[in-house]
Amino acid sequence: MPDQEPALSRPERRLSTKEAAELLGVKAETVYAYVSRGQLSSRRAPGGRSSTFDAKEVEALARRNRRAGAGSPTSGGELSVRTRITLIDTDRYYYRGVDAAELAARHTYEEVAEWLWTGQLRHGTVFTAPEASVAVARRAVAALPEHTDPTDRLRVAAIAAATADPLRFDLSEEAVLGTARILIPTLVDALPPMRPGHGDEGPLAHRLWARLSGRQADEASLRVLDTALGLLVDHDLAASTLAVRVAASARAHAYAAVSAGLGVIEGPLHGAASGLVHRLLLDVLDQGDAGPVIADELRSGRRIPGLGHRLYAGEDPRARALFALLEDIPRAAPALAAARDIVATTARHAPLHANVDLALAVLTASSGMPATAGETIFAVARTAGWIAHALEEYGERPLRMRPSGLYEGPRPPRPLPG
Repeated sequence: MPDQEPALSRPERRLSTKEAAELLGVKAETVYAYVSRGQLSSRRAPGGRSSTFDAKEVEALARRNRRAGAGSPTSGGELSVRTRITLIDTDRYYYRGVDAAELAARHTYEEVAEWLWTGQLRHGTVFTAPEASVAVARRAVAALPEHTDPTDRLRVAAIAAATADPLRFDLSEEAVLGTARILIPTLVDALPPMRPGHGDEGPLAHRLWARLSGRQADEASLRVLDTALGLLVDHDLAASTLAVRVAASARAHAYAAVSAGLGVIEGPLHGAASGLVHRLLLDVLDQGDAGPVIADELRSGRRIPGLGHRLYAGEDPRARALFALLEDIPRAAPALAAARDIVATTARHAPLHANVDLALAVLTASSGMPATAGETIFAVARTAGWIAHALEEYGERPLRMRPSGLYEGPRPPRPLPG
């Protein structure tokens, strides 16, 4: 007698949130996080406010999670990398053992970067780039079409800056740190300022502001931007950071490793996510109510951006820190209210918390910045973290970032196709 198909996998069977959480071995909040990331679909229960989930879909996700949990770097499973840079634990995260939110609130982006690279604070440090590096990067960026996205400009600037550095293949720690202190300001200075003649001096956050907004920056706004840069410096092995480590494992120089990270960051589920939230926030501000805007998103089958994070069951600590600073900026009040409306409205469907993309959108929307500004902030900030990870990887065995494929295709030998 053939085995009967398990009742759990029958497509007509639907699971409650509690049942799905038990099968996946996670909390209910994590189930909704899977929904927000597009890994599960949900449906409102008839006559109720709770959600239900397709049993077959939940079981498939549980199988994938079990395979990943049982894997190793050499068996094709989930890749684990030893690092001393960032720890994420219980809705908080730490740079070299220090609370990252507190560090970013009390120190400039440049100081946070130095801490990440060296484990030492260099008070008052300001990153500056030689004129030759900036000049070649600006010429390359200026040759791009006018509609080019900021991340493309940054990637071109990084490649151009590399051509101006004959010592770029020196992978010693001292040389790579020297490259980092030049590359980051070069990336910023290569972007065209919103107002000609402004933004060529001072701390990095001041120069970046002039390339994101045509408004005059006040101290409170600059503090939010500088803190955002510090908060976003690193976040463990995000997709772009893994790409950087793979490049560094192959002994690509720092410019090339950063370019690898910039290539990944454009994905809508990574650095570009803040642009989606920016547009959503503007729609809510335009309509004066998040209800119809959220309804349109759900009706179209799209997940609500700016909510939920796979590493935090509660509110993203980066969002919490930025929201607190934005409270001190009067012109940010409407965008803050709209953000709260989005969270409250969506909570009726799925209890998800704000993530850093929503906080970035409040900053960019209330500062007269374009929708792409959050992605630019993210990319510039994360460059320092990429350098930290590249330095770690240069100290490891070359080409170790080479997992084996888990082949699931037809078994050979097969006849040649006709």
